[in-house]
Amino acid sequence: MIDSLSRIAALAGHNALLRLRDPGPFLSYLLMPMLGMFALKPLYLRAVPGGTTQVATGLLVMFSALALHIVGASTLTERGWHTWDRLRATRATTVELLLGKAIPVYGVLLLQQTILTVFGVVAVGLHPTGAAWLLAVAIATWGVALLAIGSALAAVVRSHGELHAICDIGALVVTTIGGALVPVALFPHWLQAVAPFSPGYWGLTMLQAAVRGDTTRTLTAAALLLAVALTAGSFACWRLARGWGRATLL
Repeated sequence: MIDSLSRIAALAGHNALLRLRDPGPFLSYLLMPMLGMFALKPLYLRAVPGGTTQVATGLLVMFSALALHIVGASTLTERGWHTWDRLRATRATTVELLLGKAIPVYGVLLLQQTILTVFGVVAVGLHPTGAAWLLAVAIATWGVALLAIGSALAAVVRSHGELHAICDIGALVVTTIGGALVPVALFPHWLQAVAPFSPGYWGLTMLQAAVRGDTTRTLTAAALLLAVALTAGSFACWRLARGWGRATLL
């Protein structure tokens, strides 16, 4: 156990350094939703009930989903550098390798969502009525789901171009269908029936329920997202453990 933790810590430290040296994507996915909250707040206040909550949580969910690229790139870069096979040749297991990659990126996701939540409260006028721990659970769970999905994508795509396309298009589709831009209640009936199949729907539902203080709905959505995370994470481990992450497939 001590050897395993030391290997994970070494990998996490190395990957944290890589993230610190390339802060561009993080800053982009942080500043753009801030500007969007300011610009769209007057429209949402006039268009939908609870407009402040909708604009703050909707843009948070959308741009945190767009940050899937940061998650996937942390693993895909190793494949591009032809160092993934070298890592697999060490004593570190696939789970240890993924944890070493995941911990720094998870910290980035938590930091992004925490800053946007505080910005929504301080600058946009979001007024959470629930307990602080509910928001903490919602942010932590949404980060875990994004982390697992991003790791699964990194085990499938063959280039950074594919990763960009899948993350950008997929994140916009999943979060838009989930109600990030327009409340699901305003969708056509057929689209309302499709919305619950989107992880973005449950991410937004969980965050908005946490803001309202709805413990039951928050924890229910969190349980569903953790099930998605478990499935995606298991797939990533299975695929990478069998050599599908090797650079020769690029």
